Amino acid sequence: MRVVSTTKDLQLVLQQHQAEQKTIGFVPTMGALHQGHLSLIASAKAICDVVVCSIFVNPTQFNKADDLAKYPRTLSKDTELLQKTGCDLLFCPDVTEMYASKTQLRIDFGPLENILEGAFRPGHFNGVGIVVAKLFHLVQPDHAFFGQKDLQQFAVIKTLVNDLSFQLTLHCCEIIREADGLAMSSRNSRLNENQRALAPIIFKSLQLGESLVKNKKNIPEIYAAIAPLFTESGIQLEYYQLVDPNNLTEITSIQAGQKVAICVACYIDDIRLIDNIIFNA
Repeated sequence: MRVVSTTKDLQLVLQQHQAEQKTIGFVPTMGALHQGHLSLIASAKAICDVVVCSIFVNPTQFNKADDLAKYPRTLSKDTELLQKTGCDLLFCPDVTEMYASKTQLRIDFGPLENILEGAFRPGHFNGVGIVVAKLFHLVQPDHAFFGQKDLQQFAVIKTLVNDLSFQLTLHCCEIIREADGLAMSSRNSRLNENQRALAPIIFKSLQLGESLVKNKKNIPEIYAAIAPLFTESGIQLEYYQLVDPNNLTEITSIQAGQKVAICVACYIDDIRLIDNIIFNA
C-alpha cells in the first residue's frame, strides 16, 4: 500500500492508474478505523481495480471545538489495518494541505440543512460537502463508498454529486454492528465500561420502533413507547424520528409496505452517537 500526504503525490500515483484505465474506488474516512470502515474497503475491492482511502479529521464539519479535540486519532493502527485489508493507496493530508486558505464557499443543501443532524449541528453539512467535493476532485474516483449509519450524510453527498455533476457512482453500504447491536463507530472508543453497557439501548429502541410500526401502532404511540428506554437509562435523547429514507422528510402516517427509516441521535454523558434502520412497514 502506498501512503501519501500531499495532493501532488496523490495525483502522481493516480495518474498512472488512470493511464492504465483502472477503475478507482474511494473510501473517505476520518480515521479511528473499525470493521465498518474495513467493510467499505472490501466492497470497493470487489468491484474496483484500485482502492483509495483517505484519513482526514475535517475541522470544518465540527461545530464544537471540544468534539474536534476529542475525536480519536489512530493513524499508525489505521495504516496497519488498511494494509491487511488490501487497500492500495492511503491519502492522509494535514489541515494546511486541505485548506491552504480559509474556505469562502458556502454550500446550502436545502431542506436537509434543517432536519435531524442539520437541526442540531448548524454548518456541519457545509463542512462535509466542501471536504467531500475537494476529495472527489483530487481522487476522481469511479465509485465512492459510504456507510448507512450516516444516512443523512449520504443524502447530502448524493445531492452534491447530482447537482455538481460528479461522474461517479455512490454506494451506501450496510451498517456493521457489534454482537449486542451497537453500530460500529469511531466514537465508541470513547465509551467507558459503564457507558458501553448502556449503548445497546440505542439499537433496541430502533428494533422496538420497527416492531411497533409493523404492529400498526400510530406514530404518537410509537414515540411514547420509546421515550422511557432513554429516560430510565439516563441517555439523553436528541431526536428519534420516522422518516422517508429517500429524502428524510418526517413520516406522519404509515401505509402498509411503505419504506421507513428510523433515525436516532443521543448522548451518553458527553459522547454523541447516531444510528438508524430501514425497513418495510
